Amino acid sequence: MSTPARLALDRQTAPWLFASALITTLPHFLHQPYWLSGLAALLLFWAVWLWWKDERLPGRWILLFLVGTGCAGILIEFRSLFGRDAGVAMLVVFMAMKLLELKSRRDAQVVVMLGYFLLLTHYFYSQSIPTGLWLLVAFWLLTATLIRLHGGYVSSRQETLRLAAKLCLQAIPFMLALYVLFPRVSGPLWGLPSDAHAGMTGLSETMSPGSISRLAQSADIAFRARFDGNQPAKHKLYWRGPVLEEFDGTTWRPTAGRGASPALDNLSPPLRYELTLEPHNQRWALALDAPMQLPEGVSLSSPLTAMLRQPLTERRRLQLAASLDYRFNVDEAPGTLQRNLVLPPGANPRARDLARRWREADSNPSSLIGKAQALFAASFTYTLQPPLLGEHSVDDFLFRTQRGFCEHYAAAFVFLMRAAGVPARVVSGYQGGEANPLDGYVVIRQSDAHAWAEVWLAGRGWVRVDPTAAVSPARIETGIADALPFGEPLPALVQWRADWLRGLRYRWEAINNAWNQHFLGYDPQRQRQLLSRLGLPDADWRSLASALGLTCALLAAALTAWSLHRRPKTDPAWRLWQKALRRLAKREVDCAPWETPLALAARVRTQCPELAETFQAVVDAYLKARYGNAPNHLKDLRTAVAQLR
Repeated sequence: MSTPARLALDRQTAPWLFASALITTLPHFLHQPYWLSGLAALLLFWAVWLWWKDERLPGRWILLFLVGTGCAGILIEFRSLFGRDAGVAMLVVFMAMKLLELKSRRDAQVVVMLGYFLLLTHYFYSQSIPTGLWLLVAFWLLTATLIRLHGGYVSSRQETLRLAAKLCLQAIPFMLALYVLFPRVSGPLWGLPSDAHAGMTGLSETMSPGSISRLAQSADIAFRARFDGNQPAKHKLYWRGPVLEEFDGTTWRPTAGRGASPALDNLSPPLRYELTLEPHNQRWALALDAPMQLPEGVSLSSPLTAMLRQPLTERRRLQLAASLDYRFNVDEAPGTLQRNLVLPPGANPRARDLARRWREADSNPSSLIGKAQALFAASFTYTLQPPLLGEHSVDDFLFRTQRGFCEHYAAAFVFLMRAAGVPARVVSGYQGGEANPLDGYVVIRQSDAHAWAEVWLAGRGWVRVDPTAAVSPARIETGIADALPFGEPLPALVQWRADWLRGLRYRWEAINNAWNQHFLGYDPQRQRQLLSRLGLPDADWRSLASALGLTCALLAAALTAWSLHRRPKTDPAWRLWQKALRRLAKREVDCAPWETPLALAARVRTQCPELAETFQAVVDAYLKARYGNAPNHLKDLRTAVAQLR
C-alpha cells in the first residue's frame, strides 16, 4: 500500500534525520563494543547511500533479519537484553535501523522521539560540562528537525535553525523553574539496573601485588576536600579506606564483622573540612585520619574507617572533622591482637627467618620497625612497574626483585612485623593531594592511592608506619609525580608539570568543581537552604508542587503575552476587506483568494446585480484606503462595508 501524499516524507527532510541520529548516538561509541559501533555506523551509511541514490529501502524480511542479528549480538556481548549497557546498545542499533524504513512522517516522528530519549541515556555515563554542551546542541538539532518535518518547504535551513533556537531559549525559564522547585530526592528518580554503576574506579576491598599500582595509573579524581582554615602539610594527609587484616599468602582482605567501636583520643584540636566524594560504589567515606566528627549516615568501624550506610553511587558532600594527632584502641581486645599476628602456614620462609633473627637480637617493637625501614632504604626501588612475583611473594620481593609500589612495601612490612611478634595490619586509602589555588579545594586523584601499615604498641595503641617513606620520601612529602622518573606509566595529566599546563588544568578543574558543587550537587539539603532564603523554610512536596505549578503558569502567561505583543498587526483596511468578503459569502458569492478586487467587482455585477453598486463603493474605498495616504479613506471604507448587507 502506497503512503498517502499528505503523510509522505519530504525527501529534503531525510538529511535532518540522519544528522539527528548521528549526533544523538555518536558519544555512545566511546564506551560500546567496537563491533556494535561499527554495525550502527554501517547501517547509518547504508541509509544515507540509499537516500543519495534514491533507491528503494530494504524489505520487511531484511529488516527483521537485522533486528534479530542485532539483538543476538547484544545478548552474546552483555549476557542480557536488559540493564544499562545492553539497553543503551539496543537503542543505538534501533535508531540506526529505523533510518532504513523512513517512508512516512510517522517514521520520521519516531526517529525524533527516539533521539530525544537517547539524550537522557548519555547521563548514565557522564555528567560533565562537555556532555551537557553536546546534548544542548543535539537538543537544538532535534527540535529543528521536528520543525523541518512539519514545516515542509516554507522555512529555509537558516530560518528553521533560528526558530529552533528561539524555542529552546523560551524553554530555559521552565527548565530553571523545574530545576529549582522540583522536589529533589536522594538518589535517581527511577531504579537503575544492576550494571548502572559498573566501571566506577576506586579502591577495592582487597589488595594484592599490583592492585594499587594499576589504580595509580588513572588521573581520575577520587574526591575533593576544602579545609576551614589553613590546609595541613601534604605529608599529614592520610585518607583512610579499608583496613586489611587477613592474608592468604597473596591477597589481603578486611575482617568480616563490625566489631566494637574504637576508643579514640584526640591529642590536637579538631580540623574541620568538607569532603566531596566521587561515586566509587563502595561504602567507605575516605575520611582524613583520624575522624573525630561524622555527619548523619556515616559511622566509624572498629579499625577507624568511616563507613557509609550504602555503597556510594552518586556524588556526595560530607562535613567532617579530624584530629591529626591521636591515639586509638590503646586497650585493644586480645582477639584483635591475635588476629593481626596470623600468617599463612609455610608461606615466605626466608622472610620468617629474617624476622626471627631480628627478634632474637632485639625484641623491642620500635627496634624491629627501624630494622625493617632500614632494610627498605638500603637498596629497594619505588616503581609502578615491579617484576612479577612467585608463590612466596614476600620472599621474592625482599630477596630477589626489591622493586615495588606502596602495596609491596606495606604488605612486606606487615608480614615481617607479624613474623617478629608485633601485631600489624595494612591500611589502604589515599595519601596527599594537590591544592587548586583558584577555588581552594584539594584534589585527590586515583593516582594518589596508597597503602601503609599500622602496628600496635603497648601504651600507644595503633600507630601508623609508612614503609614507602623509607624508600621514597618524595612520595609522601610532595606526591607521586616527584617520586617516580618520567618514564613511569603515570597519567600525562599528573606527569606533565609545566607551569602553563598546570595553570590550564587548575582553571578547568575549578570550572568543573563549580559545576559539580552548584549544579550537579543541588541535593535536597541545598534545595532546602535555597528555599529558606526565598521565604519557604518548611517546604514539602505539596508546597513545592504548588509553587512549581504557579511559576510555570505565570511563565506561560508571560510568554503568551510577549508573543501576542510581538505579533504583526493586521492592516485595518485588510480586516475590513475580509469582513466584506464574508458578507458576500453569505450571499453565496464565491471569493477566491487570488481574485483581485476589480475582477471580483465585475463578477458581482454579473452574478448579483443588486449588490453591484454597493460593492463597487466598497472596492473603491478599499483601494484608496489600502494604497492611498489620506486618513479619511479608512472611514469611507468602514461606512461602505456597513452598507453591504
